Amino acid sequence: MELDLEKLIKIVGKENVRSDPADLIVYGSDSSVHEAPATAVVRPENAEHVQEIVRYANSNKIPIIPRGAGSGMSGQAVPINGGIVLDMKKMNHVLEINLADVYCRVEPGVVDDDLNRALLPYGVFYPPTPASSRVATIGGEIANNASGVRSVKYGAVRDYVLGMKVVMANGDLASFGCRTRVEASGYQLDRLMVGSEGTLGIIVEATLRFAPIPKFRCMGTANYNKIEEAGDTIAEIMASGCQPSLLELMDNVAITAVNKTMNLGLPDVEAILMFEADGMVKEAVDFEVEKIKAVCEKHNGFGIELSYDAKERTRIFSGRKKLFPALSKYQELLSCTSLADDMAVPYSKMAETARKIHEIAKRNNVIMTAYGHCGSGCMHTKILMDPTKKSQWENAKQAVMEVYDYVHSVGGTTSAEHGIGISKAPAFKKEKHDSLNIMRAVKKALDPNNILNPGKLMDAPDDWVTATRLRYKHN
Repeated sequence: MELDLEKLIKIVGKENVRSDPADLIVYGSDSSVHEAPATAVVRPENAEHVQEIVRYANSNKIPIIPRGAGSGMSGQAVPINGGIVLDMKKMNHVLEINLADVYCRVEPGVVDDDLNRALLPYGVFYPPTPASSRVATIGGEIANNASGVRSVKYGAVRDYVLGMKVVMANGDLASFGCRTRVEASGYQLDRLMVGSEGTLGIIVEATLRFAPIPKFRCMGTANYNKIEEAGDTIAEIMASGCQPSLLELMDNVAITAVNKTMNLGLPDVEAILMFEADGMVKEAVDFEVEKIKAVCEKHNGFGIELSYDAKERTRIFSGRKKLFPALSKYQELLSCTSLADDMAVPYSKMAETARKIHEIAKRNNVIMTAYGHCGSGCMHTKILMDPTKKSQWENAKQAVMEVYDYVHSVGGTTSAEHGIGISKAPAFKKEKHDSLNIMRAVKKALDPNNILNPGKLMDAPDDWVTATRLRYKHN
């Protein structure tokens, strides 16, 4: 692919264009198992830069892949067909915090934790915070409709986007949505961009609403000797009218991993349930916590601990917060891979799903863990395997297929918050088989030259194992 680097340098400056092999390798991967070489890396500093770069790319039919922090776990930012990786991190300004109208305006490269630090003095926060909030950018979160541990009460990114400015495939700048809480004016094009993974336009500004920081938070844990009982607890909590602000599950694989890594001394049980209630009035929080505790006890939860203390809550949650990296310590020579990692199922199927994941793993000679934001129906799982063995990749591929076939059979969905990218595309296509051509028609209308993050979502390869170079070398 021929790129006019001088043209790109003229747009953004020499310091903002990279084409040396080391940079291309780094920007050819994200937090997934995939990698593919970029042709160039360009760092725009404003919307006008983005417009000029996109016009150049569109005129020459060069792929352009927007990238935030590269924390995506499914290969969304991997340049599967080469092209320009557009590193958006220099567009990192909080443009406005409007307390009276309950919104803020930010550029796409603003890091989630940095936004919340800016909001803190105003007594408000941006709730849809993923585990990678220390690095994840707002643009990437919007592109993947991210969420996090408090999604059970506060929702996902789509629930906080009021509007945005987007550079379209021809370089035009379009404004979608508005700055009011409600809008009934035509197509909701801002919602269309949420979860589009950079395939329809490049977000250069977002208007987001925020929420008051609760004055009181109480966190608790309950232990279970049977993972099904933890799953049944989750289903009843959510059906009972309780309003937890956090409801998280950890299975024995997860417990073992964090104990090895962090020496937390968590009990050796099949499952631990973490829950939290928050609010502005302590009596209301007490009421919610006691309701949740009663449901836990009904389903044989034991060793229940509760705490309002911030330091103690941090200690309680530390194992869950650092679970993903801890999983690689579960067993020598096994690596933690993100493949089938964030499906969602109906509440009534949580217990069955947790057990089914372990059954499928055992049958395919891999280890899988079941954990996640179960209060919002999200079940995370990672595959622990020896990535140097080709047979393990084949086993993992089979396990992924079986997990998603089961999830779809009970009315679940392929991705709750991590997006589709490359890894989950085959399952996504099975789930959305009757709407794929509609998605392709939308893509064709907005991006006729197919330059915006091509080869993703409905157009991603059917075989993720051979679609790109895997970052793990195997025999």
